[in-house]
Amino acid sequence: MRLLTFNALFTGDVRVRLRALGEILRASDFDVVCLQEVMYRPHANLLRREFPHSACAGAVVLKGGLVVLSRRPIERWRFVRFPMSGPVRPEFLMRKGALVVEIGELVIVNTHLSANRDDDWSPDNRYTRVERAELDVLARLLADIGPDRPVVVTGDLNLPRDASVLRDFRTAAGLADAMAGDPRPTYRPTPQWPHPPAFDHLLVRGGITAHADLVLQDEVVLPGGRRVFLSDHYGVAADI
Repeated sequence: MRLLTFNALFTGDVRVRLRALGEILRASDFDVVCLQEVMYRPHANLLRREFPHSACAGAVVLKGGLVVLSRRPIERWRFVRFPMSGPVRPEFLMRKGALVVEIGELVIVNTHLSANRDDDWSPDNRYTRVERAELDVLARLLADIGPDRPVVVTGDLNLPRDASVLRDFRTAAGLADAMAGDPRPTYRPTPQWPHPPAFDHLLVRGGITAHADLVLQDEVVLPGGRRVFLSDHYGVAADI
């Protein structure tokens, strides 16, 4: 199976970027696509061509902004919301959580954790405490699934690879990082932030072997010749 996770960025030229992304996905060899920040169901519809199966929660506004597209049948899925805790912030409107999708024996957890607006991932930071509570929800989900069933946890975790709270979660849940040791960022560097960390992760357990790499890093050409980046994030693709 070939899987992609990608934060599609819900601001700016959303529809034109999503149409361009949809064309890329239509021509791709991805079996499963996990997306974050697809905020509205009509936006999800722009991406569904060539993917006969999909999962997302919400009639108009999508819960968590999460979408899973699949060329393989989805047997069951559900959305689990994170607790609304910590500092009051616009993210509460996104109703962040996890989209749990079952494709055969494989369980895929597509998620988007709260952002750390202090850029401080030390254990006692106020936003780190929020992220720890959200990871606790994921840990309970994984405990209910059982240790032997193959699982992929993926998405924009808003935590650097070496953050202690993420490391503790991986260890407790028995998850392996498909890009362990890779120093490259998954957030696009800017002059204001030239050395961002890797926020987008692909974690596996249950006997899965995953080989992952960054994708969707380059500009695309829109109708009329304008060039744009698809997102402020890169994609992570994996052969599982």
